[in-house]
Amino acid sequence: MNLLQQLHDLQAQHGWLSDEVLRTFSTEAGIPLYRLQEVASFYPHYRREPQPQATAHVCRDAACRLAKGAAYAEAIRGGLADAPGIEFEEVSCLGRCEHAPAACVNDVPLPLWSAEDVVAAATGAKPLPSNDPTSTPRAWPSDPYTSHEEHYSVLREAMANKDAAATLPDRIADSGLRGMGGAGFPTGMKWRFVRDEPCDIKYVVCNADESEPFAFKDRVILEELPHLVIEGMLLAAHVAGGTHAIVYIRHEYVREGKAILREIERVKGMGLLDELGVELSMFVSPGGYILGEETALIEALEGKRGEPRNKPPYPTTHGVHGKPTLMNNVESFSHVPLIVREGPEAWRAHGTNDGAGWKFVSICGDVEQPDVYCIPMGTTVSTLIEDYAGGMQAGRALKAYCPGGASAPFLPASKVDTPLEWTAMEKAGSMLGSGSVFVVAEGADMLDLATNLVRFFRNESCGKCVPCRVGSEKAVNLLDRVLDGTGDGTELDLLPELDEALRLTSICGLGHVVLNPATSVIEHFPEDVKQHLPNGR
Repeated sequence: MNLLQQLHDLQAQHGWLSDEVLRTFSTEAGIPLYRLQEVASFYPHYRREPQPQATAHVCRDAACRLAKGAAYAEAIRGGLADAPGIEFEEVSCLGRCEHAPAACVNDVPLPLWSAEDVVAAATGAKPLPSNDPTSTPRAWPSDPYTSHEEHYSVLREAMANKDAAATLPDRIADSGLRGMGGAGFPTGMKWRFVRDEPCDIKYVVCNADESEPFAFKDRVILEELPHLVIEGMLLAAHVAGGTHAIVYIRHEYVREGKAILREIERVKGMGLLDELGVELSMFVSPGGYILGEETALIEALEGKRGEPRNKPPYPTTHGVHGKPTLMNNVESFSHVPLIVREGPEAWRAHGTNDGAGWKFVSICGDVEQPDVYCIPMGTTVSTLIEDYAGGMQAGRALKAYCPGGASAPFLPASKVDTPLEWTAMEKAGSMLGSGSVFVVAEGADMLDLATNLVRFFRNESCGKCVPCRVGSEKAVNLLDRVLDGTGDGTELDLLPELDEALRLTSICGLGHVVLNPATSVIEHFPEDVKQHLPNGR
Protein backbone atom coordinates (compact mmCIF):
# COMPACT_ATOMS: atom_id res chain seq x y z
CA MET A 1 0.00 0.00 0.00
CA ASN A 2 1.13 3.56 -0.72
CA LEU A 3 2.79 5.23 2.28
CA LEU A 4 0.38 8.17 2.17
CA GLN A 5 -2.57 5.81 2.32
CA GLN A 6 -1.00 4.05 5.28
CA LEU A 7 -0.57 7.37 7.10
CA HIS A 8 -4.16 8.25 6.21
CA ASP A 9 -5.36 5.00 7.79
CA LEU A 10 -3.21 5.56 10.88
CA GLN A 11 -4.66 9.03 11.37
CA ALA A 12 -8.19 7.70 10.92
CA GLN A 13 -7.47 5.08 13.59
CA HIS A 14 -5.73 7.29 16.17
CA GLY A 15 -7.09 10.75 15.34
CA TRP A 16 -3.59 12.17 14.79
CA LEU A 17 -0.03 11.11 13.99
CA SER A 18 1.74 11.32 17.30
CA ASP A 19 5.46 10.61 17.71
CA GLU A 20 4.54 7.34 19.42
CA VAL A 21 2.26 6.26 16.55
CA LEU A 22 4.95 7.05 13.98
CA ARG A 23 7.69 5.27 15.97
CA THR A 24 5.55 2.15 16.34
CA PHE A 25 4.67 2.15 12.66
CA SER A 26 8.31 2.72 11.74
CA THR A 27 9.35 -0.37 13.64
CA GLU A 28 6.51 -2.57 12.37
CA ALA A 29 6.80 -1.49 8.72
CA GLY A 30 10.58 -1.26 8.62
CA ILE A 31 10.41 2.32 7.35
CA PRO A 32 12.93 4.82 8.80
CA LEU A 33 11.31 7.31 11.15
CA TYR A 34 12.80 10.27 9.29
CA ARG A 35 11.05 9.06 6.15
CA LEU A 36 7.67 9.11 7.91
CA GLN A 37 8.32 12.51 9.41
CA GLU A 38 9.41 14.11 6.13
CA VAL A 39 6.23 12.96 4.43
CA ALA A 40 3.84 13.68 7.33
CA SER A 41 5.23 17.20 7.77
CA PHE A 42 4.71 18.08 4.09
CA TYR A 43 0.98 17.47 3.73
CA PRO A 44 -1.49 19.76 5.58
CA HIS A 45 -4.10 17.03 6.05
CA TYR A 46 -1.88 15.06 8.42
CA ARG A 47 -2.33 16.13 12.03
CA ARG A 48 0.67 16.20 14.35
CA GLU A 49 -1.42 17.38 17.30
CA PRO A 50 -4.43 15.74 19.01
CA GLN A 51 -7.72 15.81 17.14
CA PRO A 52 -10.06 18.55 18.45
CA GLN A 53 -13.67 17.91 19.36
CA ALA A 54 -14.76 19.63 16.15
CA THR A 55 -13.25 21.73 13.37
CA ALA A 56 -14.69 24.85 11.75
CA HIS A 57 -12.94 26.06 8.60
CA VAL A 58 -13.67 29.22 6.62
CA CYS A 59 -12.17 30.12 3.24
CA ARG A 60 -9.90 33.18 3.18
CA ASP A 61 -9.32 33.44 -0.58
CA ALA A 62 -10.48 35.99 -3.13
CA ALA A 63 -14.04 34.87 -3.96
CA CYS A 64 -14.88 34.67 -0.26
CA ARG A 65 -13.00 37.88 0.51
CA LEU A 66 -15.11 39.66 -2.11
CA ALA A 67 -18.22 38.30 -0.34
CA LYS A 68 -17.20 39.91 2.98
CA GLY A 69 -15.54 36.72 4.11
CA ALA A 70 -13.22 38.47 6.58
CA ALA A 71 -16.14 39.76 8.67
CA TYR A 72 -17.85 36.35 8.36
CA ALA A 73 -14.74 34.59 9.65
CA GLU A 74 -14.38 37.00 12.57
CA ALA A 75 -18.00 36.44 13.56
CA ILE A 76 -17.47 32.68 13.66
CA ARG A 77 -14.17 33.07 15.50
CA GLY A 78 -15.86 35.25 18.09
CA GLY A 79 -18.77 32.84 18.45
CA LEU A 80 -16.37 29.97 19.17
CA ALA A 81 -14.05 31.94 21.47
CA ASP A 82 -15.55 30.39 24.59
CA ALA A 83 -16.13 26.94 23.10
CA PRO A 84 -13.37 24.61 24.35
CA GLY A 85 -12.05 21.84 22.14
CA ILE A 86 -13.17 23.38 18.85
CA GLU A 87 -10.59 24.30 16.23
CA PHE A 88 -11.26 27.36 14.09
CA GLU A 89 -9.05 28.08 11.10
CA GLU A 90 -9.10 30.22 7.99
CA VAL A 91 -8.00 28.00 5.13
CA SER A 92 -7.28 28.08 1.41
CA CYS A 93 -10.03 27.60 -1.17
CA LEU A 94 -12.55 24.89 -0.27
CA GLY A 95 -13.81 24.54 -3.84
CA ARG A 96 -17.23 26.01 -2.92
CA CYS A 97 -16.84 29.47 -4.44
CA GLU A 98 -20.46 29.64 -5.58
CA HIS A 99 -21.42 29.62 -1.90
CA ALA A 100 -19.04 32.37 -0.79
CA PRO A 101 -18.18 32.96 1.93
CA ALA A 102 -17.60 29.21 2.23
CA ALA A 103 -17.45 27.33 5.52
CA CYS A 104 -17.42 23.73 6.65
CA VAL A 105 -17.58 21.92 9.96
CA ASN A 106 -15.86 18.55 10.28
CA ASP A 107 -15.26 18.67 6.50
CA VAL A 108 -19.02 18.97 5.82
CA PRO A 109 -19.81 21.99 3.60
CA LEU A 110 -22.36 24.46 4.96
CA PRO A 111 -23.51 26.36 1.85
CA LEU A 112 -24.56 29.94 2.64
CA TRP A 113 -25.05 29.23 6.35
CA SER A 114 -24.99 32.24 8.63
CA ALA A 115 -22.09 32.70 11.03
CA GLU A 116 -24.45 31.91 13.91
CA ASP A 117 -25.51 28.62 12.32
CA VAL A 118 -21.90 27.62 11.64
CA VAL A 119 -21.11 28.20 15.31
CA ALA A 120 -24.16 26.17 16.29
CA ALA A 121 -23.06 23.30 14.04
CA ALA A 122 -19.52 23.34 15.44
CA THR A 123 -20.77 23.24 19.02
CA GLY A 124 -23.27 20.48 18.29
CA ALA A 125 -26.34 22.64 18.79
CA LYS A 126 -27.36 22.28 15.16
CA PRO A 127 -27.11 19.05 13.12
CA LEU A 128 -24.86 18.90 10.09
CA PRO A 129 -26.45 18.39 6.67
CA SER A 130 -25.99 15.24 4.63
CA ASN A 131 -22.66 14.91 2.86
CA ASP A 132 -23.83 12.24 0.42
CA PRO A 133 -23.90 12.73 -3.38
CA THR A 134 -27.04 14.24 -4.86
CA SER A 135 -29.80 11.82 -5.84
CA THR A 136 -31.11 14.25 -8.48
CA PRO A 137 -28.25 15.13 -10.85
CA ARG A 138 -29.00 17.63 -13.58
CA ALA A 139 -29.27 16.74 -17.27
CA TRP A 140 -26.09 17.91 -18.98
CA PRO A 141 -25.69 18.38 -22.76
CA SER A 142 -22.32 16.62 -22.71
CA ASP A 143 -23.88 13.34 -21.51
CA PRO A 144 -24.60 10.98 -24.45
CA TYR A 145 -26.91 8.83 -22.33
CA THR A 146 -30.58 9.31 -21.58
CA SER A 147 -30.92 6.43 -19.12
CA HIS A 148 -28.88 4.76 -16.42
CA GLU A 149 -29.00 1.44 -18.28
CA GLU A 150 -27.18 2.87 -21.31
CA HIS A 151 -24.08 3.84 -19.37
CA TYR A 152 -20.77 2.44 -20.69
CA SER A 153 -22.23 1.42 -24.04
CA VAL A 154 -19.62 3.60 -25.80
CA LEU A 155 -16.89 1.67 -24.01
CA ARG A 156 -18.46 -1.69 -24.87
CA GLU A 157 -18.68 -0.71 -28.53
CA ALA A 158 -15.01 0.30 -28.51
CA MET A 159 -14.01 -2.97 -26.84
CA ALA A 160 -15.89 -4.89 -29.54
CA ASN A 161 -14.16 -2.93 -32.32
CA LYS A 162 -10.67 -4.31 -32.97
CA ASP A 163 -9.60 -1.04 -34.65
CA ALA A 164 -10.76 1.27 -31.84
CA ALA A 165 -7.49 1.33 -29.90
CA ALA A 166 -5.64 2.50 -32.98
CA THR A 167 -8.19 5.01 -34.27
CA LEU A 168 -9.60 6.67 -31.14
CA PRO A 169 -6.60 8.96 -30.48
CA ASP A 170 -7.01 10.44 -33.95
CA ARG A 171 -10.76 10.94 -33.43
CA ILE A 172 -10.08 12.74 -30.17
CA ALA A 173 -7.34 14.81 -31.77
CA ASP A 174 -9.67 15.78 -34.63
CA SER A 175 -12.29 16.91 -32.10
CA GLY A 176 -9.94 19.60 -30.81
CA LEU A 177 -10.27 18.43 -27.20
CA ARG A 178 -7.55 19.91 -25.00
CA GLY A 179 -6.63 19.55 -21.36
CA MET A 180 -9.35 21.27 -19.34
CA GLY A 181 -7.35 21.59 -16.14
CA GLY A 182 -5.56 24.68 -17.37
CA ALA A 183 -2.58 23.63 -19.49
CA GLY A 184 -4.63 22.99 -22.64
CA PHE A 185 -2.38 20.25 -24.05
CA PRO A 186 -4.01 18.38 -26.99
CA THR A 187 -5.68 15.30 -25.51
CA GLY A 188 -5.45 13.05 -28.57
CA MET A 189 -1.73 13.68 -28.87
CA LYS A 190 -1.16 12.67 -25.24
CA TRP A 191 -3.15 9.47 -25.76
CA ARG A 192 -1.00 8.59 -28.79
CA PHE A 193 2.21 9.21 -26.86
CA VAL A 194 1.26 6.72 -24.14
CA ARG A 195 -0.23 4.20 -26.55
CA ASP A 196 3.01 4.11 -28.56
CA GLU A 197 5.23 3.51 -25.51
CA PRO A 198 6.28 -0.17 -25.33
CA CYS A 199 5.59 -1.26 -21.75
CA ASP A 200 3.53 -3.98 -20.05
CA ILE A 201 2.49 -1.70 -17.19
CA LYS A 202 0.90 1.68 -17.83
CA TYR A 203 -1.10 4.08 -15.68
CA VAL A 204 -4.15 6.20 -16.42
CA VAL A 205 -4.61 8.97 -13.85
CA CYS A 206 -7.54 11.36 -13.46
CA ASN A 207 -6.32 14.60 -11.90
CA ALA A 208 -9.22 15.59 -9.63
CA ASP A 209 -7.08 17.71 -7.30
CA GLU A 210 -9.02 20.88 -8.10
CA SER A 211 -7.64 23.37 -5.56
CA GLU A 212 -7.29 26.77 -7.26
CA PRO A 213 -9.50 29.69 -6.21
CA PHE A 214 -12.61 30.11 -8.42
CA ALA A 215 -12.36 26.50 -9.70
CA PHE A 216 -15.18 24.13 -8.77
CA LYS A 217 -16.51 22.74 -12.06
CA ASP A 218 -14.73 19.39 -11.64
CA ARG A 219 -16.37 18.98 -8.26
CA VAL A 220 -19.80 19.09 -9.90
CA ILE A 221 -18.77 16.73 -12.71
CA LEU A 222 -17.45 14.21 -10.18
CA GLU A 223 -20.70 14.26 -8.25
CA GLU A 224 -23.23 14.42 -11.09
CA LEU A 225 -21.43 12.68 -13.99
CA PRO A 226 -19.12 10.10 -12.37
CA HIS A 227 -20.03 7.54 -15.03
CA LEU A 228 -18.57 9.76 -17.78
CA VAL A 229 -15.35 10.34 -15.84
CA ILE A 230 -14.84 6.61 -15.26
CA GLU A 231 -15.85 5.68 -18.81
CA GLY A 232 -13.41 8.23 -20.22
CA MET A 233 -10.64 6.75 -18.09
CA LEU A 234 -11.46 3.20 -19.16
CA LEU A 235 -11.54 4.22 -22.81
CA ALA A 236 -8.09 5.73 -22.28
CA ALA A 237 -6.89 2.50 -20.66
CA HIS A 238 -8.28 0.50 -23.58
CA VAL A 239 -6.52 2.73 -26.11
CA ALA A 240 -3.19 3.11 -24.33
CA GLY A 241 -2.91 -0.36 -22.82
CA GLY A 242 -3.41 0.95 -19.29
CA THR A 243 -3.25 -1.62 -16.52
CA HIS A 244 -3.88 0.71 -13.57
CA ALA A 245 -6.41 3.55 -13.45
CA ILE A 246 -6.46 5.98 -10.51
CA VAL A 247 -8.75 8.88 -9.62
CA TYR A 248 -6.63 11.30 -7.58
CA ILE A 249 -9.07 13.48 -5.62
CA ARG A 250 -8.60 16.27 -3.07
CA HIS A 251 -9.55 15.27 0.48
CA GLU A 252 -12.07 18.11 0.84
CA TYR A 253 -14.24 16.45 -1.82
CA VAL A 254 -15.80 13.87 0.49
CA ARG A 255 -19.21 13.85 -1.20
CA GLU A 256 -17.65 13.63 -4.63
CA GLY A 257 -15.33 10.85 -3.50
CA LYS A 258 -18.35 8.84 -2.41
CA ALA A 259 -19.85 9.23 -5.88
CA ILE A 260 -16.63 7.98 -7.50
CA LEU A 261 -16.27 5.02 -5.13
CA ARG A 262 -19.89 4.07 -5.81
CA GLU A 263 -19.18 4.19 -9.55
CA ILE A 264 -16.03 2.11 -9.18
CA GLU A 265 -18.02 -0.61 -7.41
CA ARG A 266 -20.63 -0.40 -10.14
CA VAL A 267 -18.18 -1.04 -12.99
CA LYS A 268 -16.60 -3.85 -11.01
CA GLY A 269 -20.02 -5.44 -10.71
CA MET A 270 -20.55 -5.06 -14.45
CA GLY A 271 -17.39 -7.05 -15.12
CA LEU A 272 -15.82 -4.28 -17.19
CA LEU A 273 -12.58 -4.15 -15.24
CA ASP A 274 -11.99 -7.88 -15.60
CA GLU A 275 -12.69 -7.70 -19.33
CA LEU A 276 -10.24 -4.82 -19.75
CA GLY A 277 -7.64 -6.16 -17.35
CA VAL A 278 -7.57 -2.85 -15.49
CA GLU A 279 -7.22 -2.19 -11.77
CA LEU A 280 -9.32 0.89 -10.88
CA SER A 281 -9.01 2.79 -7.59
CA MET A 282 -9.35 6.18 -5.92
CA PHE A 283 -6.51 7.98 -4.13
CA VAL A 284 -7.33 10.72 -1.61
CA SER A 285 -4.85 13.60 -1.58
CA PRO A 286 -3.46 14.67 1.80
CA GLY A 287 -3.78 18.28 0.67
CA GLY A 288 -1.87 21.04 -1.08
CA TYR A 289 -2.52 23.04 -4.26
CA ILE A 290 0.84 22.00 -5.68
CA LEU A 291 -0.48 18.44 -6.03
CA GLY A 292 -2.45 19.62 -9.06
CA GLU A 293 0.87 19.79 -10.92
CA GLU A 294 1.20 16.45 -12.69
CA THR A 295 4.68 15.46 -11.52
CA ALA A 296 3.99 16.51 -7.91
CA LEU A 297 0.84 14.38 -8.06
CA ILE A 298 2.92 11.44 -9.30
CA GLU A 299 5.34 11.91 -6.41
CA ALA A 300 2.38 11.61 -4.04
CA LEU A 301 1.17 8.44 -5.78
CA GLU A 302 4.64 7.04 -5.12
CA GLY A 303 4.37 7.85 -1.41
CA LYS A 304 6.71 10.84 -1.43
CA ARG A 305 6.56 14.55 -0.69
CA GLY A 306 4.52 16.20 -3.43
CA GLU A 307 7.26 18.27 -5.01
CA PRO A 308 7.39 18.81 -8.79
CA ARG A 309 10.01 17.05 -10.90
CA ASN A 310 12.23 18.61 -13.51
CA LYS A 311 11.03 17.85 -17.04
CA PRO A 312 11.94 16.08 -19.30
CA PRO A 313 11.35 13.19 -18.99
CA TYR A 314 7.60 13.65 -19.18
CA PRO A 315 4.94 11.47 -17.52
CA THR A 316 3.90 10.01 -20.88
CA THR A 317 7.19 8.08 -20.89
CA HIS A 318 8.29 8.14 -17.23
CA GLY A 319 5.34 8.65 -14.91
CA VAL A 320 4.08 6.67 -11.91
CA HIS A 321 6.87 4.32 -10.77
CA GLY A 322 8.73 5.17 -13.97
CA LYS A 323 6.00 3.75 -16.20
CA PRO A 324 4.17 5.51 -19.06
CA THR A 325 1.33 7.50 -17.55
CA LEU A 326 -1.66 9.11 -19.23
CA MET A 327 -2.96 11.91 -17.01
CA ASN A 328 -5.96 14.05 -17.87
CA ASN A 329 -8.26 16.36 -15.97
CA VAL A 330 -11.78 15.39 -14.80
CA GLU A 331 -13.54 17.42 -17.48
CA SER A 332 -11.30 16.14 -20.27
CA PHE A 333 -12.13 12.51 -19.45
CA SER A 334 -15.84 13.29 -19.09
CA HIS A 335 -16.07 14.61 -22.67
CA VAL A 336 -14.53 11.52 -24.30
CA PRO A 337 -17.67 9.29 -24.41
CA LEU A 338 -19.69 11.89 -26.33
CA ILE A 339 -16.81 12.58 -28.73
CA VAL A 340 -16.46 8.86 -29.46
CA ARG A 341 -20.23 8.41 -29.79
CA GLU A 342 -21.01 11.29 -32.17
CA GLY A 343 -17.67 11.87 -33.90
CA PRO A 344 -15.23 14.80 -34.06
CA GLU A 345 -17.18 16.97 -36.51
CA ALA A 346 -20.41 16.79 -34.53
CA TRP A 347 -18.51 17.53 -31.33
CA ARG A 348 -16.77 20.57 -32.78
CA ALA A 349 -20.11 21.89 -34.05
CA HIS A 350 -21.34 22.37 -30.48
CA GLY A 351 -18.87 25.26 -30.11
CA THR A 352 -19.17 28.85 -31.29
CA ASN A 353 -16.79 31.72 -32.14
CA ASP A 354 -14.04 29.27 -33.21
CA GLY A 355 -14.52 27.17 -30.09
CA ALA A 356 -14.83 23.40 -30.34
CA GLY A 357 -17.34 21.35 -28.38
CA TRP A 358 -18.86 21.83 -24.95
CA LYS A 359 -17.13 23.56 -22.05
CA PHE A 360 -17.91 23.30 -18.36
CA VAL A 361 -17.33 26.62 -16.62
CA SER A 362 -17.68 27.68 -13.04
CA ILE A 363 -18.65 31.29 -12.43
CA CYS A 364 -18.60 33.07 -9.09
CA GLY A 365 -18.24 36.52 -7.62
CA ASP A 366 -20.65 39.40 -8.22
CA VAL A 367 -23.28 37.56 -10.29
CA GLU A 368 -26.84 36.64 -9.36
CA GLN A 369 -26.53 32.89 -9.99
CA PRO A 370 -23.00 31.62 -9.40
CA ASP A 371 -22.80 27.97 -10.41
CA VAL A 372 -21.40 25.51 -12.94
CA TYR A 373 -22.72 25.66 -16.50
CA CYS A 374 -22.05 23.58 -19.61
CA ILE A 375 -21.82 26.05 -22.48
CA PRO A 376 -20.65 26.04 -26.11
CA MET A 377 -16.90 26.58 -26.16
CA GLY A 378 -16.41 30.11 -27.44
CA THR A 379 -19.37 31.64 -25.62
CA THR A 380 -18.49 35.21 -24.70
CA VAL A 381 -18.04 36.21 -21.08
CA SER A 382 -20.86 38.75 -21.43
CA THR A 383 -23.23 35.99 -22.59
CA LEU A 384 -22.13 33.74 -19.76
CA ILE A 385 -22.87 36.48 -17.23
CA GLU A 386 -26.18 37.63 -18.67
CA ASP A 387 -27.75 34.48 -20.14
CA TYR A 388 -26.48 31.85 -17.73
CA ALA A 389 -25.49 33.48 -14.44
CA GLY A 390 -28.48 35.82 -14.20
CA GLY A 391 -26.58 39.06 -14.77
CA MET A 392 -24.57 41.19 -12.40
CA GLN A 393 -25.53 41.05 -8.74
CA ALA A 394 -28.08 43.74 -7.86
CA GLY A 395 -27.58 45.28 -11.30
CA ARG A 396 -24.12 46.63 -10.46
CA ALA A 397 -21.68 47.50 -13.22
CA LEU A 398 -18.94 45.06 -14.20
CA LYS A 399 -15.44 46.19 -13.31
CA ALA A 400 -13.22 43.16 -13.98
CA TYR A 401 -13.18 39.44 -14.52
CA CYS A 402 -10.72 36.61 -14.32
CA PRO A 403 -11.51 34.00 -17.02
CA GLY A 404 -9.48 30.95 -16.08
CA GLY A 405 -8.89 30.51 -12.36
CA ALA A 406 -6.62 32.44 -10.02
CA SER A 407 -3.58 31.98 -12.25
CA ALA A 408 -5.22 33.80 -15.19
CA PRO A 409 -4.58 37.57 -15.49
CA PHE A 410 -7.51 39.88 -14.75
CA LEU A 411 -9.20 41.63 -17.67
CA PRO A 412 -11.22 44.87 -17.59
CA ALA A 413 -14.94 45.20 -18.36
CA SER A 414 -14.09 46.57 -21.80
CA LYS A 415 -13.05 43.02 -22.80
CA VAL A 416 -16.22 41.29 -21.59
CA ASP A 417 -17.19 40.26 -25.13
CA THR A 418 -14.10 38.04 -25.45
CA PRO A 419 -15.01 34.40 -26.25
CA LEU A 420 -14.14 31.74 -23.70
CA GLU A 421 -11.78 30.05 -26.13
CA TRP A 422 -8.04 29.42 -26.06
CA THR A 423 -6.80 31.75 -28.79
CA ALA A 424 -9.27 34.55 -28.13
CA MET A 425 -8.35 34.73 -24.46
CA GLU A 426 -4.64 34.77 -25.25
CA LYS A 427 -5.15 37.66 -27.67
CA ALA A 428 -7.09 39.52 -24.97
CA GLY A 429 -4.13 39.20 -22.61
CA SER A 430 -5.28 36.37 -20.35
CA MET A 431 -5.95 32.64 -20.69
CA LEU A 432 -8.84 30.20 -20.67
CA GLY A 433 -7.05 28.08 -18.08
CA SER A 434 -9.48 25.88 -16.20
CA GLY A 435 -12.52 27.87 -17.35
CA SER A 436 -13.19 29.22 -13.86
CA VAL A 437 -14.64 32.71 -14.20
CA PHE A 438 -14.48 35.23 -11.35
CA VAL A 439 -16.60 38.37 -11.79
CA VAL A 440 -15.94 41.64 -9.94
CA ALA A 441 -18.35 44.60 -9.81
CA GLU A 442 -17.49 48.26 -9.47
CA GLY A 443 -16.48 49.26 -5.97
CA ALA A 444 -14.00 46.47 -5.29
CA ASP A 445 -10.34 47.17 -4.57
CA MET A 446 -8.55 45.25 -7.31
CA LEU A 447 -5.10 45.55 -5.73
CA ASP A 448 -6.43 44.04 -2.52
CA LEU A 449 -7.93 41.09 -4.43
CA ALA A 450 -4.74 40.62 -6.45
CA THR A 451 -2.60 40.60 -3.32
CA ASN A 452 -4.91 38.03 -1.77
CA LEU A 453 -4.29 35.75 -4.77
CA VAL A 454 -0.52 36.29 -4.75
CA ARG A 455 -0.61 35.38 -1.06
CA PHE A 456 -2.45 32.16 -1.95
CA PHE A 457 0.31 31.15 -4.36
CA ARG A 458 2.95 32.09 -1.76
CA ASN A 459 1.25 29.89 0.82
CA GLU A 460 0.89 26.97 -1.60
CA SER A 461 4.46 27.00 -2.93
CA CYS A 462 6.07 23.67 -2.08
CA GLY A 463 9.36 25.45 -1.40
CA LYS A 464 11.48 23.08 -3.47
CA CYS A 465 12.96 25.73 -5.76
CA VAL A 466 14.47 28.95 -4.44
CA PRO A 467 12.94 31.32 -7.03
CA CYS A 468 9.38 30.39 -6.15
CA ARG A 469 9.95 29.98 -2.42
CA VAL A 470 11.77 33.29 -1.97
CA GLY A 471 10.27 35.23 -4.88
CA SER A 472 6.67 34.62 -3.85
CA GLU A 473 7.45 35.77 -0.30
CA LYS A 474 9.15 38.92 -1.60
CA ALA A 475 6.17 39.65 -3.85
CA VAL A 476 3.71 39.45 -0.95
CA ASN A 477 5.92 41.68 1.23
CA LEU A 478 6.13 44.32 -1.52
CA LEU A 479 2.39 44.30 -2.17
CA ASP A 480 1.54 44.37 1.54
CA ARG A 481 3.70 47.46 2.01
CA VAL A 482 1.75 49.22 -0.71
CA LEU A 483 -1.61 48.14 0.71
CA ASP A 484 -0.88 49.14 4.29
CA GLY A 485 0.59 52.50 3.28
CA THR A 486 4.11 51.89 4.57
CA GLY A 487 5.67 51.87 1.09
CA ASP A 488 6.56 54.76 -1.17
CA GLY A 489 5.44 53.21 -4.45
CA THR A 490 8.85 52.11 -5.66
CA GLU A 491 7.93 48.58 -4.55
CA LEU A 492 5.78 48.18 -7.65
CA ASP A 493 8.74 49.04 -9.90
CA LEU A 494 10.39 45.79 -8.79
CA LEU A 495 7.49 43.51 -9.70
CA PRO A 496 8.11 43.18 -13.47
CA GLU A 497 11.72 42.10 -12.90
CA LEU A 498 10.67 39.70 -10.14
CA ASP A 499 7.93 38.29 -12.39
CA GLU A 500 10.46 37.64 -15.17
CA ALA A 501 12.84 35.90 -12.78
CA LEU A 502 10.10 33.63 -11.49
CA ARG A 503 8.97 32.70 -15.00
CA LEU A 504 12.48 31.90 -16.21
CA THR A 505 13.76 29.95 -13.24
CA SER A 506 10.90 28.23 -11.36
CA ILE A 507 10.63 24.47 -11.73
CA CYS A 508 6.87 24.31 -12.27
CA GLY A 509 3.93 26.40 -13.38
CA LEU A 510 3.12 27.77 -9.94
CA GLY A 511 6.18 30.01 -10.01
CA HIS A 512 5.30 31.14 -13.51
CA VAL A 513 1.90 32.56 -12.50
CA VAL A 514 2.49 33.92 -8.99
CA LEU A 515 2.42 37.55 -10.10
CA ASN A 516 -0.24 37.31 -12.83
CA PRO A 517 -2.97 38.78 -10.59
CA ALA A 518 -0.83 41.74 -9.52
CA THR A 519 0.76 42.62 -12.87
CA SER A 520 -2.62 42.49 -14.64
CA VAL A 521 -4.20 44.78 -12.03
CA ILE A 522 -1.32 47.25 -12.32
CA GLU A 523 -1.82 47.26 -16.11
CA HIS A 524 -5.60 47.53 -16.29
CA PHE A 525 -6.61 49.23 -13.01
CA PRO A 526 -4.02 51.94 -12.28
CA GLU A 527 -6.50 54.00 -10.25
CA ASP A 528 -6.93 51.13 -7.79
CA VAL A 529 -3.17 51.11 -7.35
CA LYS A 530 -2.76 54.89 -7.09
CA GLN A 531 -5.16 55.13 -4.15
CA HIS A 532 -2.64 53.22 -2.04
CA LEU A 533 0.39 55.31 -3.04
CA PRO A 534 1.70 58.56 -1.53
CA ASN A 535 0.33 61.54 -3.48
CA GLY A 536 -1.22 59.17 -6.00
CA ARG A 537 2.19 58.29 -7.51
